[in-house]
Amino acid sequence: MPVCAQITATHLTSEQPAPSTQLASIDRLHGPLTDPHPAHLALLPVLTVCPPARRLAPPTMSGSGHKKILIVEDEQDILDLITLYLEKEGFRTVSAKTGTEGLRQVKQEKPDLVVLDLMLPEIDGLEICKRLRAAPDTALLPIIMLTAKAEESDTVIGLALGADDYVTKPFSPKALVARIKALLRRLERKPDENLPQYSYGNLVMDLARHEVRVQKKEIPLTAKEFGLLEQLLRNPGRVLTREILLSTIWGYDYYGTTRTVDVHVRRLKQKLPSLSEAIMSVKSLGYKLKEL
Repeated sequence: MPVCAQITATHLTSEQPAPSTQLASIDRLHGPLTDPHPAHLALLPVLTVCPPARRLAPPTMSGSGHKKILIVEDEQDILDLITLYLEKEGFRTVSAKTGTEGLRQVKQEKPDLVVLDLMLPEIDGLEICKRLRAAPDTALLPIIMLTAKAEESDTVIGLALGADDYVTKPFSPKALVARIKALLRRLERKPDENLPQYSYGNLVMDLARHEVRVQKKEIPLTAKEFGLLEQLLRNPGRVLTREILLSTIWGYDYYGTTRTVDVHVRRLKQKLPSLSEAIMSVKSLGYKLKEL
Protein backbone atom coordinates (compact mmCIF):
# COMPACT_ATOMS: atom_id res chain seq x y z
CA MET A 1 0.00 0.00 0.00
CA PRO A 2 1.56 3.41 -0.99
CA VAL A 3 2.77 5.92 1.56
CA CYS A 4 1.74 9.55 1.17
CA ALA A 5 4.52 11.95 0.24
CA GLN A 6 3.00 14.71 2.37
CA ILE A 7 4.62 14.93 5.83
CA THR A 8 2.89 16.35 8.90
CA ALA A 9 5.04 17.46 11.84
CA THR A 10 4.10 16.46 15.37
CA HIS A 11 5.70 17.37 18.74
CA LEU A 12 6.82 14.54 21.00
CA THR A 13 8.25 14.75 24.53
CA SER A 14 10.19 12.28 26.62
CA GLU A 15 6.96 11.39 28.42
CA GLN A 16 5.32 10.82 25.03
CA PRO A 17 7.55 8.38 23.08
CA ALA A 18 7.08 7.85 19.38
CA PRO A 19 4.81 4.96 18.47
CA SER A 20 6.75 1.88 17.49
CA THR A 21 4.94 1.64 14.15
CA GLN A 22 6.16 5.13 13.22
CA LEU A 23 9.75 4.33 14.28
CA ALA A 24 9.64 1.11 12.32
CA SER A 25 8.50 3.03 9.24
CA ILE A 26 11.34 5.53 9.66
CA ASP A 27 13.82 2.67 10.12
CA ARG A 28 12.74 1.22 6.79
CA LEU A 29 12.99 4.54 5.01
CA HIS A 30 16.09 6.12 6.55
CA GLY A 31 17.80 3.37 8.63
CA PRO A 32 17.65 2.92 12.43
CA LEU A 33 17.80 5.89 14.79
CA THR A 34 21.03 5.44 16.81
CA ASP A 35 20.25 8.23 19.29
CA PRO A 36 16.51 8.42 20.00
CA HIS A 37 16.95 11.56 22.14
CA PRO A 38 13.76 13.66 22.56
CA ALA A 39 15.48 16.57 20.81
CA HIS A 40 15.85 14.48 17.72
CA LEU A 41 12.18 13.59 17.86
CA ALA A 42 10.91 17.16 18.19
CA LEU A 43 9.62 17.07 14.64
CA LEU A 44 8.90 13.43 13.93
CA PRO A 45 7.22 12.91 10.53
CA VAL A 46 3.85 11.25 10.68
CA LEU A 47 3.50 8.81 7.78
CA THR A 48 -0.04 8.15 6.68
CA VAL A 49 -1.34 5.54 4.27
CA CYS A 50 -2.82 6.93 1.04
CA PRO A 51 -6.20 5.66 -0.12
CA PRO A 52 -6.06 3.34 -3.12
CA ALA A 53 -5.62 5.14 -6.42
CA ARG A 54 -8.87 5.58 -8.33
CA ARG A 55 -9.12 3.70 -11.59
CA LEU A 56 -10.42 5.93 -14.35
CA ALA A 57 -13.25 4.43 -16.33
CA PRO A 58 -13.31 5.00 -20.09
CA PRO A 59 -15.62 7.83 -21.16
CA THR A 60 -19.11 6.86 -22.18
CA MET A 61 -19.61 7.15 -25.89
CA SER A 62 -23.38 7.66 -25.73
CA GLY A 63 -23.90 5.75 -28.95
CA SER A 64 -21.20 7.59 -30.91
CA GLY A 65 -18.33 5.13 -30.49
CA HIS A 66 -19.28 2.87 -33.38
CA LYS A 67 -20.07 5.68 -35.82
CA LYS A 68 -17.44 6.50 -38.42
CA ILE A 69 -17.26 10.00 -39.93
CA LEU A 70 -15.34 10.80 -43.11
CA ILE A 71 -14.03 14.38 -43.23
CA VAL A 72 -13.11 15.60 -46.73
CA GLU A 73 -11.33 18.91 -46.18
CA ASP A 74 -8.13 20.29 -47.73
CA GLU A 75 -7.35 22.90 -45.04
CA GLN A 76 -5.28 21.12 -42.39
CA ASP A 77 -6.27 23.42 -39.51
CA ILE A 78 -9.99 22.92 -40.13
CA LEU A 79 -9.48 19.18 -40.64
CA ASP A 80 -7.63 18.89 -37.32
CA LEU A 81 -10.26 20.95 -35.49
CA ILE A 82 -13.19 18.87 -36.74
CA THR A 83 -11.31 15.63 -36.00
CA LEU A 84 -10.54 16.79 -32.45
CA TYR A 85 -14.14 17.65 -31.61
CA LEU A 86 -15.60 14.51 -33.19
CA GLU A 87 -13.18 12.15 -31.47
CA LYS A 88 -13.78 13.95 -28.19
CA GLU A 89 -17.46 12.98 -28.60
CA GLY A 90 -16.56 9.35 -29.24
CA PHE A 91 -16.80 9.22 -33.03
CA ARG A 92 -14.24 7.42 -35.17
CA THR A 93 -12.83 9.57 -37.96
CA VAL A 94 -11.11 9.11 -41.28
CA SER A 95 -10.06 11.95 -43.56
CA ALA A 96 -9.22 12.94 -47.11
CA LYS A 97 -7.75 16.17 -48.53
CA THR A 98 -8.74 15.85 -52.19
CA GLY A 99 -11.95 14.95 -53.96
CA THR A 100 -10.41 11.86 -55.54
CA GLU A 101 -9.19 10.59 -52.18
CA GLY A 102 -12.57 11.36 -50.63
CA LEU A 103 -14.40 9.14 -53.13
CA ARG A 104 -11.86 6.39 -52.56
CA GLN A 105 -12.29 6.62 -48.78
CA VAL A 106 -16.08 6.38 -49.08
CA LYS A 107 -15.73 3.10 -50.98
CA GLN A 108 -12.98 1.74 -48.73
CA GLU A 109 -14.07 2.90 -45.24
CA LYS A 110 -17.88 2.86 -45.69
CA PRO A 111 -18.49 5.78 -43.30
CA ASP A 112 -21.77 6.48 -41.53
CA LEU A 113 -21.67 10.18 -42.51
CA VAL A 114 -19.53 12.48 -44.67
CA VAL A 115 -18.49 16.02 -43.81
CA LEU A 116 -17.71 17.39 -47.27
CA ASP A 117 -15.94 20.64 -48.14
CA LEU A 118 -17.27 22.43 -51.21
CA MET A 119 -13.93 23.68 -52.60
CA LEU A 120 -11.54 20.73 -53.02
CA PRO A 121 -8.60 19.91 -55.28
CA GLU A 122 -9.15 17.57 -58.25
CA ILE A 123 -12.92 17.03 -57.75
CA ASP A 124 -15.07 19.61 -55.98
CA GLY A 125 -17.64 18.86 -53.29
CA LEU A 126 -20.65 19.40 -55.55
CA GLU A 127 -19.45 16.76 -58.01
CA ILE A 128 -18.67 14.35 -55.17
CA CYS A 129 -22.15 14.83 -53.73
CA LYS A 130 -23.69 14.23 -57.15
CA ARG A 131 -21.71 11.00 -57.64
CA LEU A 132 -22.53 9.68 -54.17
CA ARG A 133 -26.24 10.25 -54.66
CA ALA A 134 -26.14 8.56 -58.09
CA ALA A 135 -24.56 5.35 -56.75
CA PRO A 136 -27.00 2.85 -55.15
CA ASP A 137 -24.60 2.01 -52.29
CA THR A 138 -24.26 5.66 -51.21
CA ALA A 139 -27.56 7.16 -52.34
CA LEU A 140 -28.74 7.54 -48.74
CA LEU A 141 -25.37 8.30 -47.13
CA PRO A 142 -25.80 11.39 -44.87
CA ILE A 143 -23.80 14.36 -46.18
CA ILE A 144 -23.07 17.68 -44.49
CA MET A 145 -21.38 20.21 -46.74
CA LEU A 146 -18.85 22.85 -45.65
CA THR A 147 -18.63 26.00 -47.70
CA ALA A 148 -16.61 29.18 -47.41
CA LYS A 149 -18.84 30.91 -49.92
CA ALA A 150 -21.48 33.26 -48.58
CA GLU A 151 -23.62 33.16 -51.73
CA GLU A 152 -26.93 31.42 -51.13
CA SER A 153 -26.86 29.89 -54.62
CA ASP A 154 -23.94 27.61 -53.71
CA THR A 155 -25.72 26.13 -50.71
CA VAL A 156 -28.96 25.71 -52.67
CA ILE A 157 -27.09 23.84 -55.41
CA GLY A 158 -25.49 21.59 -52.80
CA LEU A 159 -28.85 20.81 -51.21
CA ALA A 160 -30.44 20.26 -54.61
CA LEU A 161 -27.74 17.71 -55.44
CA GLY A 162 -28.61 15.74 -52.32
CA ALA A 163 -26.70 17.16 -49.34
CA ASP A 164 -28.67 16.79 -46.11
CA ASP A 165 -27.27 19.92 -44.50
CA TYR A 166 -24.59 22.57 -44.85
CA VAL A 167 -22.37 24.71 -42.63
CA THR A 168 -20.86 28.01 -43.70
CA LYS A 169 -17.28 28.84 -42.70
CA PRO A 170 -16.32 30.12 -40.19
CA PHE A 171 -18.39 27.79 -38.03
CA SER A 172 -18.62 26.54 -34.46
CA PRO A 173 -17.23 23.00 -34.11
CA LYS A 174 -19.79 22.32 -31.38
CA ALA A 175 -22.61 23.33 -33.72
CA LEU A 176 -21.23 21.01 -36.41
CA VAL A 177 -21.11 18.10 -33.94
CA ALA A 178 -24.71 18.87 -32.91
CA ARG A 179 -25.83 18.72 -36.54
CA ILE A 180 -24.01 15.43 -37.08
CA LYS A 181 -25.65 13.90 -34.01
CA ALA A 182 -29.09 15.15 -35.03
CA LEU A 183 -28.71 13.73 -38.53
CA LEU A 184 -27.52 10.33 -37.31
CA ARG A 185 -30.22 10.18 -34.65
CA ARG A 186 -32.92 10.05 -37.32
CA LEU A 187 -31.35 6.87 -38.71
CA GLU A 188 -31.08 4.99 -35.40
CA ARG A 189 -34.66 3.79 -35.01
CA LYS A 190 -34.73 0.08 -34.22
CA PRO A 191 -36.95 -2.22 -36.27
CA ASP A 192 -38.64 -3.58 -33.14
CA GLU A 193 -39.87 -0.20 -31.92
CA ASN A 194 -43.63 0.13 -31.73
CA LEU A 195 -43.92 2.98 -34.21
CA PRO A 196 -46.94 3.80 -36.36
CA GLN A 197 -47.39 3.58 -40.10
CA TYR A 198 -48.79 6.42 -42.18
CA SER A 199 -50.59 6.09 -45.48
CA TYR A 200 -51.63 8.62 -48.09
CA GLY A 201 -53.33 7.22 -51.16
CA ASN A 202 -51.05 4.48 -52.44
CA LEU A 203 -48.12 5.69 -50.33
CA VAL A 204 -47.18 3.92 -47.08
CA MET A 205 -44.55 5.12 -44.60
CA ASP A 206 -43.20 2.56 -42.11
CA LEU A 207 -41.35 4.45 -39.36
CA ALA A 208 -39.97 1.35 -37.66
CA ARG A 209 -38.39 0.06 -40.87
CA HIS A 210 -37.56 3.57 -42.11
CA GLU A 211 -39.22 2.75 -45.43
CA VAL A 212 -41.50 4.56 -47.85
CA ARG A 213 -43.37 2.54 -50.45
CA VAL A 214 -45.60 3.55 -53.34
CA GLN A 215 -47.65 0.69 -54.76
CA LYS A 216 -45.36 -1.66 -52.79
CA LYS A 217 -42.24 -0.26 -54.48
CA GLU A 218 -39.69 1.20 -52.06
CA ILE A 219 -38.69 4.81 -52.66
CA PRO A 220 -35.23 5.66 -51.25
CA LEU A 221 -35.26 8.91 -49.24
CA THR A 222 -32.45 10.65 -47.40
CA ALA A 223 -32.80 11.25 -43.66
CA LYS A 224 -34.06 14.81 -44.11
CA GLU A 225 -36.46 13.90 -46.92
CA PHE A 226 -37.86 11.12 -44.75
CA GLY A 227 -38.24 13.47 -41.80
CA LEU A 228 -39.98 16.10 -43.93
CA LEU A 229 -42.47 13.58 -45.31
CA GLU A 230 -43.09 12.24 -41.81
CA GLN A 231 -44.04 15.70 -40.52
CA LEU A 232 -46.39 16.30 -43.44
CA LEU A 233 -48.10 12.92 -42.98
CA ARG A 234 -48.43 13.49 -39.23
CA ASN A 235 -50.17 16.83 -39.79
CA PRO A 236 -52.43 16.64 -42.88
CA GLY A 237 -54.20 19.92 -43.60
CA ARG A 238 -52.09 21.85 -41.08
CA VAL A 239 -49.74 24.60 -42.19
CA LEU A 240 -46.17 23.86 -41.09
CA THR A 241 -43.96 26.94 -41.17
CA ARG A 242 -40.41 26.71 -42.43
CA GLU A 243 -39.15 27.55 -38.94
CA ILE A 244 -41.15 24.70 -37.37
CA LEU A 245 -39.91 22.26 -40.00
CA LEU A 246 -36.30 23.34 -39.49
CA SER A 247 -36.41 23.00 -35.71
CA THR A 248 -38.32 19.69 -35.82
CA ILE A 249 -36.49 17.91 -38.62
CA TRP A 250 -33.00 19.34 -38.32
CA GLY A 251 -33.17 19.03 -34.54
CA TYR A 252 -31.15 22.05 -33.42
CA ASP A 253 -31.09 25.84 -33.51
CA TYR A 254 -30.71 26.39 -37.22
CA TYR A 255 -28.63 29.32 -38.40
CA GLY A 256 -28.97 28.79 -42.13
CA THR A 257 -31.49 30.02 -44.65
CA THR A 258 -35.06 28.75 -44.73
CA ARG A 259 -34.47 28.00 -48.41
CA THR A 260 -33.18 24.67 -47.08
CA VAL A 261 -36.78 23.56 -46.56
CA ASP A 262 -37.82 24.69 -50.05
CA VAL A 263 -35.03 22.67 -51.67
CA HIS A 264 -35.92 19.54 -49.71
CA VAL A 265 -39.62 19.90 -50.60
CA ARG A 266 -38.66 20.17 -54.25
CA ARG A 267 -36.54 17.02 -54.00
CA LEU A 268 -39.35 15.18 -52.20
CA LYS A 269 -41.82 16.05 -54.96
CA GLN A 270 -39.39 14.82 -57.59
CA LYS A 271 -39.03 11.45 -55.87
CA LEU A 272 -42.76 11.19 -55.11
CA PRO A 273 -44.65 12.57 -58.12
CA SER A 274 -47.95 11.42 -56.62
CA LEU A 275 -47.47 14.08 -53.91
CA SER A 276 -46.48 16.85 -56.29
CA GLU A 277 -49.92 18.47 -56.13
CA ALA A 278 -50.75 17.30 -52.62
CA ILE A 279 -47.87 19.18 -50.95
CA MET A 280 -49.08 22.75 -51.12
CA SER A 281 -47.03 25.90 -50.63
CA VAL A 282 -48.56 28.50 -48.30
CA LYS A 283 -47.23 31.91 -49.30
CA SER A 284 -44.79 33.50 -46.82
CA LEU A 285 -45.38 30.70 -44.30
CA GLY A 286 -44.49 27.16 -45.29
CA TYR A 287 -46.20 24.01 -46.52
CA LYS A 288 -49.13 21.73 -45.84
CA LEU A 289 -50.30 18.36 -47.09
CA LYS A 290 -53.77 18.42 -48.66
CA GLU A 291 -56.27 16.36 -46.71
CA LEU A 292 -57.74 13.38 -48.55
